[in-house]
Amino acid sequence: MVVKAIKMSYLRILHCTLCLKHGTVNLCPKSMLLKNCSYKPIQQLANISLSCHLSNNSPLTTQTVAASTKKKNKNVPQDTRMWKETPTHDVKNNLVQYSMMLSKFRLTSLVVMTSMAGYTLAPAPFDLTTFALCTVGTGLVSAAANSINQYHEVPFDAQMSRTKNRVLVKGLLEPVHAISFAAASSITGLSVLYFGVNPLTAALGAGNLILYSFIYTPLKRISITNTWLGSVVGAIPPLMGWAGCAGGLGADALVLSAVLYSWQFPHFNALSWNLRPDYSRAGYRMMAVTDPALCRRVALRHTGFITATCVGSSYLGVTNMWFALESLPLNIYFMYLAWQFYKKSDSGSSRKLFRFSLIHLPALMLLMLVNKKYWSSSKTEEHNDTLKIQDVNKHPEFAKGITVLPRRPVVAAQDSNLEKTTNA
Repeated sequence: MVVKAIKMSYLRILHCTLCLKHGTVNLCPKSMLLKNCSYKPIQQLANISLSCHLSNNSPLTTQTVAASTKKKNKNVPQDTRMWKETPTHDVKNNLVQYSMMLSKFRLTSLVVMTSMAGYTLAPAPFDLTTFALCTVGTGLVSAAANSINQYHEVPFDAQMSRTKNRVLVKGLLEPVHAISFAAASSITGLSVLYFGVNPLTAALGAGNLILYSFIYTPLKRISITNTWLGSVVGAIPPLMGWAGCAGGLGADALVLSAVLYSWQFPHFNALSWNLRPDYSRAGYRMMAVTDPALCRRVALRHTGFITATCVGSSYLGVTNMWFALESLPLNIYFMYLAWQFYKKSDSGSSRKLFRFSLIHLPALMLLMLVNKKYWSSSKTEEHNDTLKIQDVNKHPEFAKGITVLPRRPVVAAQDSNLEKTTNA
């Protein structure tokens, strides 16, 4: 103890001397000694100062804190999981954003847009309330189908670069959230369609929900026929809009639906061409992976079907002849890009075809709406009357058997009968 006291006294004297030499006050002994430690005795005194400094409970440095924390947590098990639970407050704060991601908002918007086009093209009076209810119901049913699709495909989406950031894959939401969202959306959407529109539209929506969620989704890992089935799913929303407006379906209702069915082949085949490594890694049976030549042929073939359907729409009474002429340059360029994709089969041609498909469909539907043949209900009634007159002219034998009885003599006869009964 005596030696320690002597060392400490000597250290204080040395500290005061150095402070006076450098003209500073309250200088840290350690820094001053280390700065001037050119002799071994001073280095020893610096070491003594450091040991005394640590023993006096002075503030710890960053390295000391890290070392002590490491010692304390040495026996604590580390959390090495690939995902962790999301705090409840995070879900509540981002519920709207996560719901939009579950619904695949851009895809749902496209579905709603095609349903609105089908409603507007129908040769029936436009009712704003029914139109709004049909739009909302179709969007909710589409959101439910997309949520169920993501619920089933979490293990496979995690292996693809395009889908690895979805909310269920990243653990932002739990599976129970996706199922709850799908249940609430489907029940609300189908109820709106049934009670607010008509039972036929609700039946089409329910059938499309089942077809997409429970048949198309598992078929993606079994057979390439999933692409054709998926095109059927995309062709039903225009029928829902048409049925919501007209209350029924006819041959003319199939025009926009046929366009949507064929459009999905060049659109999706061009998209999947550059995603072949992802689809192969996840185990999806797509044409671009299993049969690349068929993928290119089908894309080219259906661009020709679109052109033929647009020409035939005027003969079915959906559009006028101007639509066939105005849509022809658009469809010819679409066929040209599909031909380039068929011949070159590279990433550049597939990307051009995919990007133009995003422009082609809205432009085509806009032209159909502009060139709609019958807009008002009065014109529709005149059109129906004209068709009836034409049918009578074609079959004159029916017209010969039609007789109109005059009302005045009948009334007079009835009056005379009444007079006879009263006189009697």
